[in-house]
Amino acid sequence: MIEYKSVSLANQVFETLERNILNGTYPIGEVISEKRLSEELGVSRTPIREALNRLADEDLIKDSPMGNVVLGITDKDVDDTFEVRRRIEIMATRWAAKAMTKEQLDEMKNIIDQQEFYASKDDVDKVRDLDTEFHDLIYDSCGSPVVRSVLMPLHHKMHKFRKASLAHEHRMIESIEEHRNIYNAIIKGDEKKVESIMLTHIDHAYQGMKDARVQEK
Repeated sequence: MIEYKSVSLANQVFETLERNILNGTYPIGEVISEKRLSEELGVSRTPIREALNRLADEDLIKDSPMGNVVLGITDKDVDDTFEVRRRIEIMATRWAAKAMTKEQLDEMKNIIDQQEFYASKDDVDKVRDLDTEFHDLIYDSCGSPVVRSVLMPLHHKMHKFRKASLAHEHRMIESIEEHRNIYNAIIKGDEKKVESIMLTHIDHAYQGMKDARVQEK
């Protein structure tokens, strides 16, 4: 049963269902009905219906004569998402490295410092949230609303699923070290190194997610 929090009940239901779809609790092809979900989560059908509409908008489920069928995220979705991200984020990082202000660089350093702190506490959720803040800062700093509008949804779509990857201590520490190396390369004005480290960072994230998906199958 979902306990009431400050966010709306519909949002809580959405986040729960989204997480269950992304982590395979509701596998691809499974039919999930309002009645079933209402009983499982202990809430009325109204927030369930709102959450299902949002999941349909994000192409995580589709309506069918049988009910709501889980689409989830396929291996091809992951491959395609990372390929697009790989090509565009390198460019965004190069542009951001040239344009970042002292305030933005200070913010980046603070994000990394916080990641190290929460990693020492084994707080995977907080480390993951800060990972999103790190990349959002790059998107915001690159100077292109178009690039930002492409990259941000891609990264956020993978955001919740990446918990499975970052839950491995080695990958979590490695990811934070890569963030620190990106920051240091930006400070030194070494654009080629910035690009190289970001490319490695994205490839490691991709491999970590693939490994996590294999383990869950």
